[in-house]
Amino acid sequence: MSRTLPRPPKVVDLHADSIANFADYDSDELLGLSLEKLRENLDAAIYWEYTQIEFIHGKGKGILRETVYEELRYYKESGSISSYHPSYRNSDIVVVHIGL
Repeated sequence: MSRTLPRPPKVVDLHADSIANFADYDSDELLGLSLEKLRENLDAAIYWEYTQIEFIHGKGKGILRETVYEELRYYKESGSISSYHPSYRNSDIVVVHIGL
């Protein structure tokens, strides 16, 4: 039996309210859920050979943004993605380029 990852959307919202109910989790758990969502969707985008994917991290206090960028640095250093940068149309979004 062949296993495949589901196709991710081209734009993924990492805001906690799009993932879970605030009342059920503390801030560290919500950050962990957002990071898990980033990894799942980025891994699926790599699997499906997307050329790019966008992640919405928002403004807030910048904690989610910094966590997202830290994770993307790891992906870039490992050679899984070619680059990433804030979106030109909205700095609350990071654009990730996959492949060369």
